[in-house]
Amino acid sequence: MSERSALVTGANRGIGQAIARALCAQGMRVFAAARTPEGAEEAAAELGHGAVPVAFELRERAAIFESLSGLQADFGPVDVLVNNAAVLHEGRGLGVSAETLAESFAINVAAPFALVHALAPSMQARGYGRIVNLSSGWGAFAEGMNGPTAYAVSKAALNALTLNLAGSLGPNVKINAACPGWVRTRMGGASATLSPEEGADTAVWLATLPDDGPTGGFFRNRQPIDW
Repeated sequence: MSERSALVTGANRGIGQAIARALCAQGMRVFAAARTPEGAEEAAAELGHGAVPVAFELRERAAIFESLSGLQADFGPVDVLVNNAAVLHEGRGLGVSAETLAESFAINVAAPFALVHALAPSMQARGYGRIVNLSSGWGAFAEGMNGPTAYAVSKAALNALTLNLAGSLGPNVKINAACPGWVRTRMGGASATLSPEEGADTAVWLATLPDDGPTGGFFRNRQPIDW
């Protein structure tokens, strides 16, 4: 495992930080991604263990590709991608503007796809890759899609993207969605029932799956759940 490397978005706080810390503890080189250089530097410093700061704005696809190109030129290919960073806007139904919905899709769906697009071909060429998309039960049709509209619909789209990509990435590049549950973060609030470490557990498990592990699934507490 010491030869593996992982890129974790939103690694400067909450679930992303917990995921990054756990992967560091397993011997991975972690690329700690955040929106600003300051946030990325703070995340990498907190992680230690040779963590590398990476800063890019998720709305800017060109910046993502430029940053990842330089990263891999300097440190080698990325083996594991954890798409954790997301935005949650409150509001339901017609109380949500089209602009809000578009921003949610840009960050929660298009940015993860851009990262997969940038990293998966190299994973396929090497015959190894693990991609984890942090989703939510609010984005599950089976659970009623009862969350804030822009967040729920964008997470449902992320789930659909996960399932769709699993069919084209091949068996060696495993892509799955993880629902962390209700976690005590800035997004989840202080009343949430799970710690960031507990919320990170399923994502860490998916990021380190063995060769015979699942792909194209949706998981909570390491167990499959319905879309």
